[in-house]
Amino acid sequence: MKLYGGIDAGQSRTVAAIADETGRELGRGEAGPADEIGQDANSTRLRDALRAAFDKAAAAAQLPADAHCERIVAGISGYEGRVYGRAPELPCGELVFVHDAVIAHAGAFQGAAGVAVIAGTGSVAYGANGRGESVTVGGWGYLFGDEGSAFWFARRAIEDAIRDEDAGKKSPFAQALLNHFGSASLHALVRSFYAGEITRTTLAELAKEPGGERYAQQCAQALADLAVRTMARARLPAGPLAFLGGMTKSAAMKAAIASAVEEAAPHAKLIEPAGDAVTGALFLARTR
Repeated sequence: MKLYGGIDAGQSRTVAAIADETGRELGRGEAGPADEIGQDANSTRLRDALRAAFDKAAAAAQLPADAHCERIVAGISGYEGRVYGRAPELPCGELVFVHDAVIAHAGAFQGAAGVAVIAGTGSVAYGANGRGESVTVGGWGYLFGDEGSAFWFARRAIEDAIRDEDAGKKSPFAQALLNHFGSASLHALVRSFYAGEITRTTLAELAKEPGGERYAQQCAQALADLAVRTMARARLPAGPLAFLGGMTKSAAMKAAIASAVEEAAPHAKLIEPAGDAVTGALFLARTR
């Protein structure tokens, strides 16, 4: 039996799966974040996360210790063609790294044309038109982009609370911020983030807090705008469009996104993804 591996290496977690040559998934495993933002050449963050997730997937599949994959495809958050830390080592004949948007698209469309918009801790869009043309839009990271992402949500909420405090106003969301992070004041909250005591991933978890409907609407609009730009550049004026990632899963966000897309691109066709990013990585591992 030939084995193939697929890995989604993100900013919040890493998920691996192993499948046989028919595409039947045998097991999944999960580990911590794998992105290399702020990491140096000695970092083992990516290597350790990939290996831990893969080993857990192999255990879930009840594979022998010497199990070997024909090919493993790993989609890495923000991947630009190189690994900055220690090179990952996995038991396979070929290990392929791609941007995580590529595996998300493959999961959503299974090789067909379309635009995938991914919004988790960060955000990015990827379009492929079936004529050998593809484009990546967004994905500029938490300082310069990631519109509509969970981190962007949290940053907007904190910025508004800070502006209200500086103006001597009472922010409607400030107390929820402080309660969520266990901070005594906004100054203490901001200082904790700058000091690294609150990570980007932890800050992004604020998006799960109830009461942020205003920011959910802003996120939906930002993601719709990202989709429109990607459709134009991929020459797919009607899509189809698929939205993936943690920020797009709730019923409220799905409705907000659908409304924003209807307003921004009324001819675009919204579809439910055929599979997730890990499924996409497995698809690419089997079909490359």
